[in-house]
Amino acid sequence: MEDKKILLEGLKNDSMSCERCGLCRGRHNVVFGVGNPEAEVMFIGEGPGEQEDLKGEPFVGKAGILLDKMLTAIDLDRNKNIYIANIVKCRPPQNRDPQPEEQELCIAWLRRQFAIIRPKIIVCLGRIAAARIIKPDIRIKREHGQIFNKGGVIMMPVLHPAALLRNPSDKPGAFEDFLRLQQLINENCEHTYEDQSK
Repeated sequence: MEDKKILLEGLKNDSMSCERCGLCRGRHNVVFGVGNPEAEVMFIGEGPGEQEDLKGEPFVGKAGILLDKMLTAIDLDRNKNIYIANIVKCRPPQNRDPQPEEQELCIAWLRRQFAIIRPKIIVCLGRIAAARIIKPDIRIKREHGQIFNKGGVIMMPVLHPAALLRNPSDKPGAFEDFLRLQQLINENCEHTYEDQSK
């Protein structure tokens, strides 16, 4: 674990001075990622919002609180047995969607995170992350909870927690997706649910 931790820390330090795109000009913090370097499950969002930018950690606003509740319901914890990151590491102005060129300039950081962590399952939080990671024409309202396999990695798109806050009627379906994720973890992961003491 120490090797992955050291590699991620080095990568994080490198990312702090990134100026590849214009998003760097408005940031308070680079929002690199958080979690267990040995995680078998990686959650990927689109980009930081205001609270994330201020704190330097992904999913800490209202949407993050909801996400944590959903994670807890299936025995996942961002500090113990998963890893969470974003497509772009700096906040887009007014929380707008990250533009394709911004995603393209920033995606190398995420690729290197993935290469270090080597998760077995990727959960894409929302349409933008799913379109970038799983397939460009994803229809998140229709395809959330479906299972994709790319390069030996299991991938699942789910509704973004912020979308669930706007549309509470979608929460039951979203929770079904998390129950399916729990089943996937039990079937494919060796230690996600075994060792939560680290």
